[in-house]
Formats: sequence, C-alpha cells, structure tokens
Amino acid sequence: MKEVVVISGKGGTGKTSITASFAVIGRDNIVVGDCDVDADDMHLLLEPDYKSTEDFYSGYTAVIDQEKCTACGKCMDVCRFKAVDNKIGKFEINSADCEGCGYCCVICPEKAITMQDAYVGEVFISGIKTGTEMVHARLKAGADNSGKLVARVKKIAGEIAKKDGKDLILIDGSPGIGCPVISSLSGADFVILVTEPTPSGIHDLKRVFELIQKFKIRSGLIINKHDLNLELSAELKDFAKNEGIKVLAEIPYEPDFTKAMTEGFTVVEYNNKTLKKILTEAWAEAEKEIYKEVIK
Repeated sequence: MKEVVVISGKGGTGKTSITASFAVIGRDNIVVGDCDVDADDMHLLLEPDYKSTEDFYSGYTAVIDQEKCTACGKCMDVCRFKAVDNKIGKFEINSADCEGCGYCCVICPEKAITMQDAYVGEVFISGIKTGTEMVHARLKAGADNSGKLVARVKKIAGEIAKKDGKDLILIDGSPGIGCPVISSLSGADFVILVTEPTPSGIHDLKRVFELIQKFKIRSGLIINKHDLNLELSAELKDFAKNEGIKVLAEIPYEPDFTKAMTEGFTVVEYNNKTLKKILTEAWAEAEKEIYKEVIK
C-alpha cells in the first residue's frame, strides 16, 4: 500500500481539482483523504454520501460551573488570552479564545472551573462516485490542532485501505508549509507538487520543496497554466531538473478547468479531451514513480 500526497506552496494552483481528477482516473483502487481541513472542498467534486460522522476533540477548554462560581473575577485577572467574559456579574469562558492552559482552573478558590476536552471539528467517512471511499474533515471555525485532525484523517484512510485491500491512498494536502502540511507528509511515499508560472508560485514551490527534502520523499511536479508565462515555466522546469523532480505534466490554461469545477465535475469528466489526455498521462507517469523501486 502506497500513500501519495498532493500539495502546493500556495493556494489557487488547481491542486484540489487535479487531485479529484486523479481520484476519478484511479477509480475504486484508491482511498481518498481530504487533508485540507481548514478549507475542505473535495466534497464539491466527488459527491460524498457522509455515511459516517465522528466528532473530533483535541486540547482542552475551560468551563465554569455557575452554581459554584462566586464571581470573584480572579479567572479574568489571570487570563492572558482574555477568554473570560463578565456578563453583568456572570463569568463565562469564550471557548474561541481559550487556549486551554488551565491557569484559571488552578487559581479558582471555589474549584468552579474544570478543563474539558475541546471540540475542534468533525471527521467524515463517505462513499464517493468513484466507487470507493473518502475520509474528509472540517475544522471548527477558529479552532487549532489542524495537524492532529489531519493525522486522524490519514489514520482512518489507512485503516480503510488495509481492510478493503486498496493499493493506494491519495491525499489532498493543504497549501503552504504549516502544521497540516507537515502532518500530511508524515508517512508519505510520494509527493505531487502543483504550481503555476508566477513569481509567487516559484517562490512558494521552492519553500515547500525544502520541507519535502527534510522528509526525504521523492516528488513529481505539475505546472498548471504553463503557457501563461513560458519564461517562468522554463525556470520551473530547470529547478525541477536540478533538484531531481520528475515533471509529470504541463497543463495549458483552459477556461474549462474552472467551468468543470463550478458545475461539480472533475476536469477529466468534462468535455475537454485535451485536459483529460494530459491528466490521464500525468497520473500514469505518477504511478510509475510511486511504484518505482528505489535503491537506498
């Protein structure tokens, strides 16, 4: 069983659309994981049925027992995060601001404050239109611990793949280089980088590639909208060549790429033979790299 993660140094490169297209090409041999938990949108293209939902808790939040509270205000005095609200003599914890440090719990003379597991999101297991399953999640607005939520998605996806005898786990990672990306890369066998020929695209690609190197994971590159700036596309290919990154595809700018998404289809399902051919060939090249035996 192999695990492939698709990431981009920045948002807006077409990463999720490409990942969803690969899921459709691979059909029922792939278990999909949407690990872009801060902005999950694979469900817009893969028609999940949300057959199973699991609440996700991580960290702690303070809760005041109003029957024990004497409104002394000591919790408000010590809270450096300003998470304690005074509502006309009634003290309450704003869970969005509480960092779960527990200082208020320790300082309360009436022992009216307890630390409880913090609800930070939901994890879903869904059947999707490819005939397989997708594990996806949604982080609560303003919540932390996205990296831990990503780890949970990956763990469940791995369990499903093992149980059902699937060969491949396909992960849609977050853009950037933060905690959710680091969590997505943990345990991966191959990374597909999606970028575009812009100064920010090149800068952020180099930055995320530095992160991949620390994990010592092999990678391939897809240059989306490559014909918008051929000079910068050539620079991207030179960078890939120098760093030993396999260029999997160069995708031209096509309005159908966006049209397909707005109509709820992946690019390979849409009536554009050029894009379908390029992405199908890109996935074939990616599979060669994924299953290549590497001599260490």
